[in-house]
Amino acid sequence: MIEYSEGIYTFYVYILTNKKRTVLYTGVTNNLHKRLSQHQSKANPNSFSAKYNLEFLIYYEKFGWIHQAIEREKEIKDLSRDKKLEIIRSQNPNLEFFNHLFISH
Repeated sequence: MIEYSEGIYTFYVYILTNKKRTVLYTGVTNNLHKRLSQHQSKANPNSFSAKYNLEFLIYYEKFGWIHQAIEREKEIKDLSRDKKLEIIRSQNPNLEFFNHLFISH
């Protein structure tokens, strides 16, 4: 995955999907492990991600500065679905789920 590490903190821009990979959700967080757990447990049951069962991580980028992460999140959110899939497939050609990298069961 893409990594910008010149900052002293760690922030992630991530893309989730559902089991059938029909919906994409882009977010930003400083704790991907915790955020994935929140998505999986539907911590906010009225959220977009809960409504569409978006709990499978298929893409992420790592940043050292929050402003870079937020800027990148906005860029990705403004893209068409096809462009988002191009970005995802550049790092994850088979749209595999990466949750196991951040959550141990």
